[in-house]
Amino acid sequence: MISEHSVGFEPADRLAKDRDSVRRRFWGKFKRVAASLPFAEDLLSAYYCAFDLKTPRHVQAALLGAIAYFILPFDFIPDMLPVLGFTDDAAVLATAIRLVAAHIAPEHREAARARLRRITESAG
Repeated sequence: MISEHSVGFEPADRLAKDRDSVRRRFWGKFKRVAASLPFAEDLLSAYYCAFDLKTPRHVQAALLGAIAYFILPFDFIPDMLPVLGFTDDAAVLATAIRLVAAHIAPEHREAARARLRRITESAG
């Protein structure tokens, strides 16, 4: 008999817990490093698209994977390295965005720009 676990699906309660964890950890790291991220607006746009309930599940999964790579403490290239630190994060994000670009709506980009302005204004 095929169960939801045998075909790669996560139970709904596990998915909800994982999404909450990504959401919490994302904002902590993002606020710490936003000023040094040249791809901050794209990252935020991806975040807003991933958490938009109208976004298809496969798009959410691709974007959440890229966002999770950004927040996870292990990296192919450690984030603390000057200049190179976030290049792997940018590459993973760029790949995910390219795959699902049609789903990142102008509203996601506008929300990202507005939030980025608020973050940089409060930091400065």
